[in-house]
Order: sequence, then structure tokens, then C-alpha cells
Amino acid sequence: MFQYHCLNPIASVGLELMGNKYHRTENFEDAQAVLVRSAAMHDLELGENLLAVARAGAGVNNIPLQKCAEKGIVVFNTPGANANGVKELVIAGMLLASRDVVGGINWVNEQKGDENVAKLAEKQKKQYAGSELKGKRLGIIGLGAIGVLVANTATHLGMEVYGYDPYISVDSAWNLSRSIKHIKNVEEIYRTCDFITIHVPLMDSTRGMIDKDAIDLMKNGVVVLNFARDLLVNEDDMLEALERGKVKKYVSDFPNVTTAGQKNCIVIPHLGASTEESEDNCAVMAVKELKDYLENGNITNSVNFPNCNMGKCSQKGRIAILHKNVANTIGQITGLFGNAGINISDMTNKSREDFAYTLLDLEEKVTPDVADQISKIAGVIRVRIIK
Repeated sequence: MFQYHCLNPIASVGLELMGNKYHRTENFEDAQAVLVRSAAMHDLELGENLLAVARAGAGVNNIPLQKCAEKGIVVFNTPGANANGVKELVIAGMLLASRDVVGGINWVNEQKGDENVAKLAEKQKKQYAGSELKGKRLGIIGLGAIGVLVANTATHLGMEVYGYDPYISVDSAWNLSRSIKHIKNVEEIYRTCDFITIHVPLMDSTRGMIDKDAIDLMKNGVVVLNFARDLLVNEDDMLEALERGKVKKYVSDFPNVTTAGQKNCIVIPHLGASTEESEDNCAVMAVKELKDYLENGNITNSVNFPNCNMGKCSQKGRIAILHKNVANTIGQITGLFGNAGINISDMTNKSREDFAYTLLDLEEKVTPDVADQISKIAGVIRVRIIK
């Protein structure tokens, strides 16, 4: 039986999939698997029992990925599970920025009890009128699961859509509407688009990518939307651009002391993926990933180890080995099985930067003695007997 722990509330529709092989523990130290949403894990002590962490969401900045990899803890996320929820809020953000709906609603609320409110509204409404999205140019930086959905939806609103992603996947390319113009230089989006929305992960190369230099290239009166991570935008530069009118509106889903309550900032309280459907989808995907890894050794949607899938084991034995990506490791592993007289019926080895994963199906069960010998090979981090 496996023990799991939830660092955040996880939708019951996901937890119900655990079944009778799993027991929920309230003690983090006892867990072999952890489910998390936004809880910070960087300062937690990661015990030897912990085998896997599943983030019910896409971003993993709250998880110490390198530390986990070095301890042989596989970290999963759930890409695309919350994409529709975020997409809908991005579209809402564009509408809120183009038409001052919030300002208009607040004005009406201030007229509470005034019998002349309808007549006053006819005079007042021009202050909140704004403009339509149809015919405007939308630039999308990052064409992953969310970016593709935003792009396709925007075409149905009559927008002219430009997409930039030098690393676009084959699946994303297939799902992208033919009417979207694929841009090879992000500066073209800065120079030509009326709305710009960012959908890239936070990395050293993307941190603060929307700064003064990028903003200065943009059209006057541009609307910038950020539903990815607040640190992608240098928000001090953004406030300065808003003050001088270079940027018309900045729409962010990440409240902080820099932007909260600032003029022309529309700041939403991190609602992008906070729908019942998104939370359910993320929980289901996260649980399925954990179970497949714990029970079968398969890795899907890991962010610190390579993906690897050999289905369910039909042989007598299966062993999983997490190790450093160094030469001759595979030779040493297979040599030990040869010396033990255990034939390998199938195997796969995948690498991801400094780390690698080897999964082997065997015609005999693996003894603890052989597993112990493998664990002593230089560079081997963790050995798991799956079957």
C-alpha cells in the first residue's frame, strides 16, 4: 500500500481515483506521494520515503525541482488541464481592458437609490464606452495549451492573431487555426499588435522579458495581458509606461504590492485556473500520473525527469532506475543482470539534461540483492522494484 499526502485541498473527483491501494496520511514525512497546488515546498524536508510529487496545475515554481531530482523524486505537472479556464479569463481580460465595464458597474453602484439613474446613465455611459475587439491585432507570446486556445478563440471574435513560439510543439501546431500568423521575431508582435498576451513558463531566459526595452517597441495605447507569471513582466517599467500613456491597460492575474490599486492596472485575484472544472481536471490528471508511476514505473508529464512509458508489465519482473546521465551506466546495469542470470525482455532509457531514467522488464523477478548492487553503481540515485 502507498501513502499519499495533500499539501493543498485537492478535488475529490481526483482523490476518489486512488482506490484501495492508497492511504491518505496527514504526515508529510510518511508520504510516498504528495499532491500539491500552490503550497511552497522549498523549505520542506524531503524524506527518503518520498517518491513523487504531482502539481495539480502547470506552474512548478513552488517546488524545488533540482533538489527533488537529486533525491530521485519525480515531479509531475498537469499541462493543459486548466487551459480552458485560463483562456476564458484572458478573453474576459481583453474585454475589460477595451471597454470599461468595471468602471461603469462601479458608477451604477454609486447611484443606489437614485430614481434618475436610468436618465443619468445615458449621459454617463460614453465615459465607459471603449472599443470592440473585432478587427484588432492580438499578439500571443507562447503557443502552448493555453496560447493555442486563446489564439483560436480570438479568431472567432474577428481579431487578427499573431503567434510567436520558437519551440512550438507538433501537437500545438496541429491544433492551431490556419488563419493565425506564425511570427518568427517577437519584436514584430511588439511593434504591430494592439493586444499582447504572454503564455510562457518562468525561466531565467523569460524573467522580466516585458521590460522598458520591449515596451518602447510597442504601439502607443497597447494592452498587455499577463496570465502566466507576474515575474515575466518588469512591473516597475510597466507602471511607468502606464503613467506616460504608452500602455493603455495592464491586465494581470497576480496581485502584488506593485500593481494592486494602480491606475490603469486591472488586477484579478489569481482566478485563471480557479474554476471547478479546472480544479477537477488537474486533480484527475495529477492522480493518474502518480498512480501510473507508482504502480507501473511510467513517467508522463514530469518536469525534472524524462517521460518514459512501457505500459503495464506482462513479464515476471520490472525495475525502475533513476540515475545521472553519464556514460556506461546502462552497460553496468545490464552487466549486473547478466551476471545474475536474469534476461532482459524489454527496456527503455531516456535522458533529460543531467538526469536519466531506465525502465526494464525482466523474465525473472528482481531480488533485493541485485537491486542493492545496482544502487551502488556510481550515479544511480534510486532503484525501485516495480514487480
